[in-house]
Amino acid sequence: MIGIDLGTTNSLICVFEDGAPRLLTNALGHLLTPSVVSLDGDKVLVGEAARDRQTTHPKDTAAAFKRAMGTDTTFQLGRKKLRAEELSSLVLRKLKDDAEAALGQTIRDVVVSVPAYFNQGQRQATIAACAMAGLNAVRLVNEPTAAALAYGLQDRDGESQFLVFDLGGGTFDVTVLEHFDGVMEVKASSGDAFLGGEDFSEALAKAMADKIGTPWAKLAKDAQHQLRLQADVAKRHLSGKDDFEARLKLDGAHHTLTLTRADFEQACAALIKRLHRPIERCFYDTGLDTDALDRVILVGGATRMPMIRQMVARQFKRLPEMTIDPDHAVALGAAVQAALVAEDRALDDVVMTDVSPFSVGIETATKLKNGTVIGGFFQPIIERNTPLPASRQDSFGTMDDNQTQLRVDIYQGEAPKVSDNVHLGQFLLDVPKGKAGHEGMFVRITYDPSGLIEVEATSITDGKKAGLVIRDNVSNLTEAEIAKRLKQMQAFKMHPREDEENTAFLARIRRLYEMASGDDRHLLQGMLMEFEGALEGQDPAEISRMRGDMGETLDRIDDYYVS
Repeated sequence: MIGIDLGTTNSLICVFEDGAPRLLTNALGHLLTPSVVSLDGDKVLVGEAARDRQTTHPKDTAAAFKRAMGTDTTFQLGRKKLRAEELSSLVLRKLKDDAEAALGQTIRDVVVSVPAYFNQGQRQATIAACAMAGLNAVRLVNEPTAAALAYGLQDRDGESQFLVFDLGGGTFDVTVLEHFDGVMEVKASSGDAFLGGEDFSEALAKAMADKIGTPWAKLAKDAQHQLRLQADVAKRHLSGKDDFEARLKLDGAHHTLTLTRADFEQACAALIKRLHRPIERCFYDTGLDTDALDRVILVGGATRMPMIRQMVARQFKRLPEMTIDPDHAVALGAAVQAALVAEDRALDDVVMTDVSPFSVGIETATKLKNGTVIGGFFQPIIERNTPLPASRQDSFGTMDDNQTQLRVDIYQGEAPKVSDNVHLGQFLLDVPKGKAGHEGMFVRITYDPSGLIEVEATSITDGKKAGLVIRDNVSNLTEAEIAKRLKQMQAFKMHPREDEENTAFLARIRRLYEMASGDDRHLLQGMLMEFEGALEGQDPAEISRMRGDMGETLDRIDDYYVS
């Protein structure tokens, strides 16, 4: 069994042997295999050969497709359209071939790393990509957890509380862990599945377009692609030097630009701000402050940027560690996890625990005094960062007299409205007729460390059961479908919720809901329901009064959680 780091920019393979992980080289003798696929006629190119064709054959080449895992997005390569899972499977097949050549044996079982903030659909898409490559993904391991395993193996007997700051090519994860007596316990994870080194390159590319005097939006796709490639080169140079001279040809015109590290940092200021929110959420969930940390570890190639190291040093008031190459740590840890799954005797004294990266729950509704039903609310049953395995239960009642069925819609996410979370599945439960609220069900959700989610509903009165096991991929709305629904909604008469003040107030409640958990979440959910009800009533005076009454409570919650 081998470990694989399936990265946005580069991928690696690693094997655990003789008590330690060992990285394997590809056919070119390199450890890093670019996660790039290109079509040359009927021939598929993967890795460095494909990367070299990004400039010469951009329409036949795809990169950074990891971000589209679990979606219906397709990539056009020549005359073919491929999904992210299919492109990833080609990278995985290349890694499989390289591993078999290096080890002289057939490879079937693997442990593959995924961003901690990948949802269930993205994780299932990764498993599907493995299957298409002829591999059996026996376990998915969160990338910062894998990195922690690589570092923990160096210091098995030590005790420490540390944070892994993982900024890769396309994703950002932050995880707080505790290490004691060979046990590696994840306390909390958070992140942003759409923030990574690629975004920093694009920010610099847009700054370069401004210097040229052509707005980014007015550049042709080919020109934007050329600027991104040049910006990626400049990004790497500016990590070691204070300035860089870029020479490029766009639309037949030659340009020479001088870029400074200050230019780069200014272009990326908004991205640096986005890094703070997952960190704040992680510390809120653990109840710790930065002084409680013994170590801060940097993982991912994008952490080589000086602005990232400086930001981390300021945030945590200590110099971060990079004793393991940030490009290698995840793959090394994936191999350690593979050895743990295979029960390698060299790791008898090593134990790894993990947490749920997202909350899992069901859709609920409430009935107002006037009989209006307000639905679409998310009720978590297993909250984010709950140690796994976990099993939790909650009870729910009927809303109408003589109701004979209850629909259970399962969602994953942190938003208070289910429309903003990921739908995992649904089923129906038959219940006896009775007065509203007198009949109901218990809903139990069980979450396995391997990512398996089992949902079971039991009728409170007669004990009838129904349920499902979440295994299949999640179908997501395409951008076209979302745009169509938005257009339909906009055709309705103007509503008070469209008022800027009300929209901002709703957004504030939802933001705090995503930050909070437990009793605070129940309080905020209730406030959201009440305010939604006031908006439905369309009484400006009542809406204004409620904003004032709730504002003080929101101020207190905001100050407590964010300060």
